[in-house]
Amino acid sequence: MDDPVKRPSVKPFGKLSGAALTDRLGLRNGLSDWQFTAVSATLGLALAAGVVLAAGPWDSGQRKAEQDWAAARGGTGGVHHDPDAPAGPAPAPSAPAVLAALGTAADRGAPDGVAERLGSVLDPLLKDPALGTRHSAVVIDTATGRRLYGKGADAPMTPASTVKIATTVAALTALGPDHRIPTAVRASADSRTVTLVGGGDPTLDRAALRTLAADTARALKGAGVREVRLRYDTSGYSGPALHPIGPNENIAPLSALMVNEGRLDETASGPAERSTDPARDAADAFGELLDKAGVDTGSGPEAGRAAAKSRTVAKHLSAPLSGLIERALTNSDNDIAEALARQTALASGEPADFAGGRRAVTAQLKKLKLPLKGVVLADGSGLDRHDKVTAALLAGLLARTADPDHPELRSVLSGLPVAGFSGTLSGRYTTKSGGTGLIRAKTGTLTGVNTLAGTVVDPQGRLLAFAFLASGTTDPSAAQSALDSLATTLAAGKH
Repeated sequence: MDDPVKRPSVKPFGKLSGAALTDRLGLRNGLSDWQFTAVSATLGLALAAGVVLAAGPWDSGQRKAEQDWAAARGGTGGVHHDPDAPAGPAPAPSAPAVLAALGTAADRGAPDGVAERLGSVLDPLLKDPALGTRHSAVVIDTATGRRLYGKGADAPMTPASTVKIATTVAALTALGPDHRIPTAVRASADSRTVTLVGGGDPTLDRAALRTLAADTARALKGAGVREVRLRYDTSGYSGPALHPIGPNENIAPLSALMVNEGRLDETASGPAERSTDPARDAADAFGELLDKAGVDTGSGPEAGRAAAKSRTVAKHLSAPLSGLIERALTNSDNDIAEALARQTALASGEPADFAGGRRAVTAQLKKLKLPLKGVVLADGSGLDRHDKVTAALLAGLLARTADPDHPELRSVLSGLPVAGFSGTLSGRYTTKSGGTGLIRAKTGTLTGVNTLAGTVVDPQGRLLAFAFLASGTTDPSAAQSALDSLATTLAAGKH
């Protein structure tokens, strides 16, 4: 599991423009307009640092910064959360060509001997003892789809939380970026029984429950009903509720109905004490709110399915899938990741359990024609050590997200933590290593496992997708530093 997320400190950049901020960080000199375009999307995060701290980058920080910068340049960008908006996300500026031949070997067609130069600088870094007993690495030029570097590329390894890249790509492929997860209240034909029906939204909060209760009370009072029998329906999910790792502060029992990821404190990310029965807790909270709204729920809620002929009297929709995915990737949110695997299963006609999620996610990735030999997707979050993923798959997935033929996948790129700024990378790349603000990557950490997969723009203007996996590590901090050095080397263009 990843380390608890640390909130980034606000940098003293004030109200600098994107260009001024780039100059302040010493990045403008030597960058082409094309590269400046690609880098500034990342640096825009700093302009919205105050908003990020308050709301999280997936709502109005990271994406807003990127959209504002793109608008200033006369283009479009980001993902529209408005379901009525006609325009979709613009292609990444670094992906002008359709990606193909992701399995091409590094020595077949790599431009200007870059493969050899990459090997000369990455090979010694991969020999760092901090990277444990096994490691693998892949680097892809996203504009051409060419593999520029590969070492153990097709060896299945434990990915830890980098498996969330596969989970989120599959969910977007199955459902699209505008999909929203519903939570509904259904009333029986005589309006005497109401059922809170969970749809699998782990981000449902008390404010949403309050609105559901108010809308339900209004509908019931309109029918002359002020006393009801309350039920709660979690039948959307099947299989065991507990993740194979058992009770854990990094994930709640999996349920189609929960409030704030079953957290028993006011946190929104990172480890926290979790409810042992999040569905019942959500139903209890809804019942209390319904009572306050003037509808008596009697002795409280009981588990049960909504009646076949019941009608919907209130509904809440989650944030769009694109927003949930950004949040899941930025903060390495295990609850959202597992929910996304189950949403993919439901969209694919599979049971919403671990086995159904595994089959559904794998089937969606097959549609993208990526290398899946030896890949095992045991869960959606990466907490399960039975997960096996190759560096070739992770880098290939990231390359696909930059493909202009797949704009529906863009929120995977925009959700990746930014080095030194956001999410699980906020406390890394904080020295003068050259990677701050230039690297966007998903982290992965389990005992003895450290991984990093993301994107970086090199000084030659290439957007590179990379994946570095290490197992048998004994010092997590040293392993992270070694992985960071690999990514920083790509950013510095020492090849």
